[in-house]
Amino acid sequence: MESDLVYQYQDERLEELLNGKVVLMSPRPLVDHNRVVFNLSRVFGNFLKGKTCEAFADSTDVYLTEKDRVIPDVMIICDKNIIKRRGIYGAPDLIVEVLSHGTEKRDRGYKKDLYERCGVGEYWLVDPEGKTVEAYLLENGKYRLDEVYKIFPDYVVFEPGEREEYKDEVKVSLYQDFFIPLTDIFENVL
Repeated sequence: MESDLVYQYQDERLEELLNGKVVLMSPRPLVDHNRVVFNLSRVFGNFLKGKTCEAFADSTDVYLTEKDRVIPDVMIICDKNIIKRRGIYGAPDLIVEVLSHGTEKRDRGYKKDLYERCGVGEYWLVDPEGKTVEAYLLENGKYRLDEVYKIFPDYVVFEPGEREEYKDEVKVSLYQDFFIPLTDIFENVL
């Protein structure tokens, strides 16, 4: 009996609808992917407590067009009117996609273009392996790469003054005082 439940659980698959085509989500994500999603959800949730905006994590459907339903890893919604019982109906204010080998091309390609077209104000691509965050801001209907944040391995040697060019806190554009240390995003990531 127990083994039937395990197999039934493993057969559950999440899917997105991209340009009218059903796309299966990657197989179960790696542990570091889940750590990043949890870390961001925790940081977003703690900061947003008592504020207008609300954070959502994995498994919440976002209906952007008749042909596009996505499931971002983490997002922030400030317009409570788009939050419905079955999901989010409209563009979130911020979407975070945590990259994996199976989704990176879609996250950097179709989904980035979709989020831009639908008016998602801020889009992050987070790479657990490279410990980077690419932050894009929507300006005049187009994404502009605002910043690439990176944790460097200890063996990287910088020239004098070079280290100062890299920021160690990610700015969330929705609030003037919302900065997230990279070490919080990549806490316990191997």
